[in-house]
Amino acid sequence: MKVFEKIVDLQNELFLVRKEGKSVGLVPTMGALHEGHASLIRRSVKENDVTVVSVFLNPTQFNDKGDLERYPRNLKADCKLVEGCGAQYVFAPSVQEMYPEPDTRQFEFPPQSTVMEGAKRPGHFNGVCQVVSRLFYIVRPNRAYFGEKDWQQIAVVKRLVDYIGMGKTLEIVECPIVRENDGLAMSSRNSLLTKEERAIAPNIYRVLKESVEYAKSHTVEETHDKVVADINAVDGLEVEYFEIVDGNTLLDVKSWDDSDYVVGCITVYCGKTPIRLIDHIKYKA
Repeated sequence: MKVFEKIVDLQNELFLVRKEGKSVGLVPTMGALHEGHASLIRRSVKENDVTVVSVFLNPTQFNDKGDLERYPRNLKADCKLVEGCGAQYVFAPSVQEMYPEPDTRQFEFPPQSTVMEGAKRPGHFNGVCQVVSRLFYIVRPNRAYFGEKDWQQIAVVKRLVDYIGMGKTLEIVECPIVRENDGLAMSSRNSLLTKEERAIAPNIYRVLKESVEYAKSHTVEETHDKVVADINAVDGLEVEYFEIVDGNTLLDVKSWDDSDYVVGCITVYCGKTPIRLIDHIKYKA
């Protein structure tokens, strides 16, 4: 496995790869890799001739400086995981390498980028689009792999791909959430949880999963209110938002009959710090 820090070095390597007619898969990450990331990498390795895993903690998508400073970092461990999954390349640039000058580009793809995370974290998806578009331009992958835990992000990235004219050459591959044995969605932020916080965090998915059965005999509003109440009833958990939306437009649904694809998206603060955890559940798909 090779590790590249410079864009030109990676591009020179990939030029030779493409010259041989090989396909390229990209797994964009911010580091602090875990089994969820490993599942994306292994899928890319299976479906492409070579795989590039980017490890870059992108500052432009953090609207909270404290969140950026707390985000876990361990490049050595990340490279070990990537190599164990069979990927050929790690791209680990510095901030200066990725942004030699401030990125002033503005991306907005309503409603996908303006609701939920877009509303709660101003500028977040603009930063995501800045870095993801740069990675796409640098790597020119045939396929890029994203985990469904960041479900809204996938919807935004799909809009981005069309906007930058890569819709016919780049496939966005959605990969299922990987969960711990107790149901907690795997996340780099989980490593920031204390022992006590880690013990209560699985209640998020427990409540979401129970709500699927509840929804069969109750309205959207009743289901929404029960999920929020049940999670907030757990000491140490506080719902920031819970939205039940159309899975394509991400707009709220008022009735289960409003769409054939209905998803519940949630963000919960866990603990005293607090740590921000996201998850979702499909009611109709």
